Amino acid sequence: MSYATFHTQVGWQQVKCYSKSDIKMNDLKNSKVECQMMIRKSVSEVFQAFVDPRITTKFWFTKSSGKLEKGRTVTWEWEMYGIAEEIKVIEVVPNKKITIEWDNPSTTVDFEFSELSKETTYVVIKNYGFHQIGNDLIEAIKNNTGGFTTVLDGLKAYLEYGIELDLVKDKFPKIQKK
Repeated sequence: MSYATFHTQVGWQQVKCYSKSDIKMNDLKNSKVECQMMIRKSVSEVFQAFVDPRITTKFWFTKSSGKLEKGRTVTWEWEMYGIAEEIKVIEVVPNKKITIEWDNPSTTVDFEFSELSKETTYVVIKNYGFHQIGNDLIEAIKNNTGGFTTVLDGLKAYLEYGIELDLVKDKFPKIQKK
């Protein structure tokens, strides 16, 4: 059997994408994005930065309808782009893990927090459950890898140095509000 295969490195994970006619559902379930960063703050501070929108708006979205709590659906907004997204909170394990579903079609995102020391936390963001195939899957993986890397960079700058870099705001300066 012959088919076209595309290989690339995304973070530390290898992504394999096949032509539409050759892809199987298991291939979709195994596609994932993984981004990570060490933050020089306690695990509770880093965890709260994702749960509490008063902090998260300093490095990611601009507005939220509330805190992340298990079973709750919140709306995140990126006002500069005129975009809003409903976030379904699946799991919240204090200082360990947050799991959400988002996007259209929806994917799952895990935010995992590991204490390296009393003042150092390792954050891993995993995004999986993609429904796209072929080039659309490659584009989704590329965009989400870049997006979550930008979020972690902004988080690090804000928590460690108190600097709001406006990375998400400045990522797409030519996009007009929808």
